[in-house]
Amino acid sequence: QLQASGGGLVQVGGSLRLSCAASGLTFRRYHMGWFRQAPGKEREFVATITDSAIITHYADSVKGRFTISRSNAENTVYLQMNSLKPEDTATYFCAADLIHFGPAMRGNYWGQGTQVTVSS
Repeated sequence: QLQASGGGLVQVGGSLRLSCAASGLTFRRYHMGWFRQAPGKEREFVATITDSAIITHYADSVKGRFTISRSNAENTVYLQMNSLKPEDTATYFCAADLIHFGPAMRGNYWGQGTQVTVSS
């Protein structure tokens, strides 16, 4: 019900825009988020946006470089990633949560992940 896309291989300093399209749920009721997991590491919070798009949260490591946004008309959440670094390399997952947002987001639904690789 969550389909993530937009990952790829990019050089240091480059940009990517991830998309996550939702289906089968009332998208506008859900807080949406992005998490990532690098090989050998635990999944970590990246960013979330509330159902109304009024409040956003970012991990310190991506503040000022990443921007989360959503289109309730298109049932899609985005993650614009600029000034990418090698440490941003990971599989990125989108999540939908009815109640929780920010780092506390647990996710009622999860996407399948999209790979982002930043080469130096």
